[in-house]
Amino acid sequence: MTKMNRETVITEALDLLDEVGLDGVSTRRLAKRLGVEQPSLYWYFRTKRDLLTAMAQAAMAPHVAEPLPEPGEDWHIWFLENTRSFRRTLLARRDGARLHAGSRPTADLDRIRRKMDFLVASGVPERPAQMAMLAAGRFTVGCVLEEQAETGAGDTAELPPGVPEIDHESAFEAGLALITGGLARHVDARRASTPRSARPGSSHQVR
Repeated sequence: MTKMNRETVITEALDLLDEVGLDGVSTRRLAKRLGVEQPSLYWYFRTKRDLLTAMAQAAMAPHVAEPLPEPGEDWHIWFLENTRSFRRTLLARRDGARLHAGSRPTADLDRIRRKMDFLVASGVPERPAQMAMLAAGRFTVGCVLEEQAETGAGDTAELPPGVPEIDHESAFEAGLALITGGLARHVDARRASTPRSARPGSSHQVR
């Protein structure tokens, strides 16, 4: 029998997810994998929803481990890399986007605040920064949902004549560029209305 603790349960649950997909994850299967009776899991998680929430938080570990932005960094480059890191992390687990969708980032609130502070200090207006972070997150989850659903479905139907085939990465990058392009216009408008002496010391224009 596997030595049980909360971390072991989460690790085994994520391995089970990779093997059978989100629809196949159950406390019964997990208990069998751990070599314990199903009620034993309730010492660690009262409901399956609690378990899924913990799995979603643990699955985000690679993204959470990414360094926070430093003062003086280019906000545009950072925003792109931060969103790409989120996508890579979702793709790293089978059904990673479905697992993450609807979860609350309660364990990551301090990091989110620091990212927001960085954007605002870089000259991004606060409200557009909030909306851009939200839009980028939901856009990324949606992109990965489509990509992982297609992967799970196997062969896909042929596109109608005249409809161009666009790979997932190109589509993601194009959408991300539209988000950052819109955000850059807010930055430009703010800079145009701010006296030069009050502007941030370094330029953060989109390149």
